[in-house]
Amino acid sequence: MHIEDFPAPDTAAARAAVSLAERYQSPAITAHAVRSWYWAAGFAALDALTGVDHELLWVAAVLHDIGTVTEFDAHTVSYEHAGGHVAVALTTGAGWAVERQQRVLDVVVRHNWPSVDVDLDLEGHLLERATGLDISGAGADLLPEPFLREVLARYPRGSLAAEFGACVVDQAARKPDTAARRLVDGGVVEKLARNPLETLS
Repeated sequence: MHIEDFPAPDTAAARAAVSLAERYQSPAITAHAVRSWYWAAGFAALDALTGVDHELLWVAAVLHDIGTVTEFDAHTVSYEHAGGHVAVALTTGAGWAVERQQRVLDVVVRHNWPSVDVDLDLEGHLLERATGLDISGAGADLLPEPFLREVLARYPRGSLAAEFGACVVDQAARKPDTAARRLVDGGVVEKLARNPLETLS
């Protein structure tokens, strides 16, 4: 399993998602987003999951935390809903059908669920597992270590632990009825610090 096994989609929507992420997100958050794509693709290959909408999964992965940035931080909804609606706006401009726009919103929102049934939402299942790995280290032993090291070398973790930890604590304080509060109460700050990926970087 290698990075080259999972080429990023080269479409207008995929390129626009990267452009938007790089313009508004920090390098650490954008690298986290791209790593999440590779972990999701790796889990799909590991479990021989077919029928993945790779363009949709890429857009959702790249933009799944964009609702945390100041320009898109909606004070009345969770950051995952805010980010999902950014993805809807982007894919509307790219000409996606309304049903597929709704799917990208669902996938972004569901990445913060405790788990997502693969039969309910294939891409949501993959992104939830992938972000769980990159944030808390869940499933780090399932993907080959050389693949983990290869992705981490190309997209380093940098200040992710400190940056995302502070961000989710802020979100939880301002929006106590959202998933951010559950993440904080579940020890996400400590999980970030103890993530085994930190030692592989």
